[in-house]
Amino acid sequence: MARMSFPSLPATWHIKLNGYNKKFTVFLLGLCFVGIVALILIVESHKLGMDDSYERYASKYTHAEATDITDPNLFFGIVIDAGSSGTRVFVYFWPRHTGNSNELLQIQQMRDKDRSPVVKKIKPGLSTLAENPSEANVYLRPLLQYAADHIPRMKHQETPLYVLATAGMRMLPESQQNAILDDIRKDVPKEFNFLFAETHTEVITGKEEGVYAWIGINFVLGRFDHTDDDVPIMAVDVPGATNKTPMLRKRTVGVLDMGGGSAQIAYEVPSTVRFNSYDKQEELAKSLLAEFNLGCDTHETEHVYRVYVTTFLGYGANVARERYEKNIVNNTKHGNIVGGTAEKPILDPCLPQEMPDEITDDNGKVYYLKGTGNFAKCRQAVQAQLDLSVPCQKEPCSINGVYQPTMDFLNSEFYGFSEFWYSMEDVLRMGGPYNYYTFTKAAQHFCASKWSLLEEHHKKGLYLKADEHRFKYQCFKSVWMVAILHDGFKFPENYHNLRTASLIHDKEVQWTLGAILFRTRFLPLREMQEGIFQRGYKPPWMRASVVSNQYLLIVCFVVVLAAILLYIGRLRKLGFLSSQLTRVPTMAYFMTEEGQVQEGIAEQKYYGYS
Repeated sequence: MARMSFPSLPATWHIKLNGYNKKFTVFLLGLCFVGIVALILIVESHKLGMDDSYERYASKYTHAEATDITDPNLFFGIVIDAGSSGTRVFVYFWPRHTGNSNELLQIQQMRDKDRSPVVKKIKPGLSTLAENPSEANVYLRPLLQYAADHIPRMKHQETPLYVLATAGMRMLPESQQNAILDDIRKDVPKEFNFLFAETHTEVITGKEEGVYAWIGINFVLGRFDHTDDDVPIMAVDVPGATNKTPMLRKRTVGVLDMGGGSAQIAYEVPSTVRFNSYDKQEELAKSLLAEFNLGCDTHETEHVYRVYVTTFLGYGANVARERYEKNIVNNTKHGNIVGGTAEKPILDPCLPQEMPDEITDDNGKVYYLKGTGNFAKCRQAVQAQLDLSVPCQKEPCSINGVYQPTMDFLNSEFYGFSEFWYSMEDVLRMGGPYNYYTFTKAAQHFCASKWSLLEEHHKKGLYLKADEHRFKYQCFKSVWMVAILHDGFKFPENYHNLRTASLIHDKEVQWTLGAILFRTRFLPLREMQEGIFQRGYKPPWMRASVVSNQYLLIVCFVVVLAAILLYIGRLRKLGFLSSQLTRVPTMAYFMTEEGQVQEGIAEQKYYGYS
């Protein structure tokens, strides 16, 4: 094969071109590096504006610090809980929204300069004004003034105020409810400049109260966050979602609560439930489910929940004891139980061994009791009070025939409050994770102990958390808790994901937190539309909005392009890119053997090189 020949350039030109090629390469690499760094900074500054500030504020306000009311990026809200025995005002605050539609407002309870929660209570309840509704505004004035004194005046106009009444007001006729609420709607705006619409005051249902409690507890536990941590996930058929594929998200916790008069249960129902709309009983069962979206965008489904919540009036621990005692009296009157005198008392398996007690019926007659401390017999006796033989509204059902959706006990978690905590902690000192076998063993031991010995221990201060009433009826309440949980709500005895508590993360969680979370859920929309998010302090180059960053990116591109064009012009001026260079043959010419002429290419002498 003939040797191939290539045209050669003068040596000085090679040196110059090589030098300029190296400089040009370094120049282009430098421009690329600068462009990439600029792009990264633009993207990261936008992310920091959304994420870093969120983390910073979340960590800042997680601790029980005094709220910095001088911070212009804080917003405030007020919820008044008008209960049956009294009325309380709660003041909350939150930083600007993160700008991420998946995130909820990070609402916290406000704390004063002494780090105490900003809460104030007055007595009696709002419902006592049934005959004097025009006094409602005067009644609330101390609470409203208290809240106004803790919130910066310049923030009053944008601070939402909610007046939400519960059990006491629910017992009044609707006309009296409306008279009280109308006076509040009319007179409160005359004295206080809060954001107070007509819909901000109402009597909420027991169902709403239960849903708000569920929201508040899960919020504090972080179950609405979109973060990767050790919390188990669950598959959820999201109500109203166009995509029928189950969504995987953090497992929420169920809530068990029991006071003196009622018991309550609330938990998320992950699977779709079908109801027969032509069946009245099934329609009643359907009303126990609440479907709602906690997110600020109704078109997004990350925060759509289906929650079962119901309250069982008359199934609280104290009322249950009263019903139990009435049954004893009725059985005695019918001759089923012999006794009723101090010498021959009625034997009560639900009282500690040899403990004496008395019952007075409606006619003033006294009946005498004596405890036998038999846990098993007591549980058998109280099961009849759960009314488990009542026909179901819809299968499956629990107490009094009320519908209760199927629970996945293998992938669920519950928190028990009030009586669930007191029954485990005040006397038995077992508050926290619940274990049926260890709890019943401790309760059986307490019940079987002689009352004289228990009294001696109580007087010595071994049960500091238990008052006299708690101590006397601890045996009954332990049994009632077990009966409600396992016989009523059908929890298996080997269930290990129940924790009893009085506080969450050392904080008392009120249903009012859930109420303000739900009712302010649309507030971030305005900030999202305006691009106003909480960033905290950043250098000026990191404070630009998304739109500004886009313009900055265009400017960077134009600068780089202009630099390249200027450099090419420079080379032309130096003669390295003259018009003759454009007449260099194609590589096909250089690949042609000496003496050959490629088809379509005329033979040329090395134009421009001689």
